[in-house]
Amino acid sequence: MNDNKLTRLLDARPVICAEGFLFELERRGYLTAGEFVPEVALEYPQALRNLHVDFQRAGSDIVEAFTYNGHREKMRVIGKEDLLEPLNRAALKIAREVADAKTGNLMAGNISNTNIWDPADPARQAEVRAMFDEMVGWAVEEGADILIGETFYYAGEALCALEAAKASGLPVVLTLAPMAANEMMDGVGIVETCQKLEQAGADVVGLNCFRGPQTMMPWLRKVRAAVSCHVGALPVPYRTTKEEPTFFNLSDHNGCTCPSPHGRTFPTALDPLACNRYEIGAFAREAQAIGVNYLGVCCGASPMHIREMAEAVGRETEASRFSERMENHFMYGQNDRLPAHIRALGDGA
Repeated sequence: MNDNKLTRLLDARPVICAEGFLFELERRGYLTAGEFVPEVALEYPQALRNLHVDFQRAGSDIVEAFTYNGHREKMRVIGKEDLLEPLNRAALKIAREVADAKTGNLMAGNISNTNIWDPADPARQAEVRAMFDEMVGWAVEEGADILIGETFYYAGEALCALEAAKASGLPVVLTLAPMAANEMMDGVGIVETCQKLEQAGADVVGLNCFRGPQTMMPWLRKVRAAVSCHVGALPVPYRTTKEEPTFFNLSDHNGCTCPSPHGRTFPTALDPLACNRYEIGAFAREAQAIGVNYLGVCCGASPMHIREMAEAVGRETEASRFSERMENHFMYGQNDRLPAHIRALGDGA
């Protein structure tokens, strides 16, 4: 394993990387659900900067440039290919600025699944590689400390992304997002793919997105036992189950009277299926206990989740100043100024 800033940090302690920009910025009203294109970097740069800072205050050690889905094919889909390079460079500059404001933070360039990879089509594969190469090039030019490749459900595309990222000479994190088939979509095993990524030079391998804590953890245990490099774990904060292992087909069994127009809870009606903060904290502690030191939360993450994760592995963050103190709550508190008859209302509230 190369000696670099990332691995030295991981060797010393857990490292937190906040992801989940798509869902959080959509909730805040700065991008379109369905398209999920990070135009916010150009249209509302302060909103993106604010989210980076919020995640940073909550404990994220890595400021990941919001270029997920910011590749050439996605920009073609929405008819804005001319904005590709300006969008990437704007997102990278914002991330660099935020990372530089806190000593020890790393700025990450980002490449991700393209949704056009075809295991049987070399021309498509070459097209994907070209998209990765240009995004990696912009990340290097804008001063990225590391590169993150994420949310790959084809083993071949993950390896292609790693090859493009490794050519930069920067440390590389490469995480997979297996779908419900419990293997990569080109038929390669999940653990086998992680082993191949390690052998090809990834500094961190693991899983991100698609799966919540309950259905990601069993695979993390297998990956951790099969590789010697650092392992990454970035679940979605939703209650996926053995029967419904990803958030794509999660059912709302609570009698929802307003189903989404597209017939699924994903991606805009997942709210009642969310994990609470304590579940995210428990996941972080379990992951750390099995030797997983690269931690984060993906789509659905808020700064609250990141703070809970950081505190669960022993970190005190800037946002920890505002961690819960129920001793002064009117219903739960023990403060002498809280009347007993008011506290007693909790049982019947």
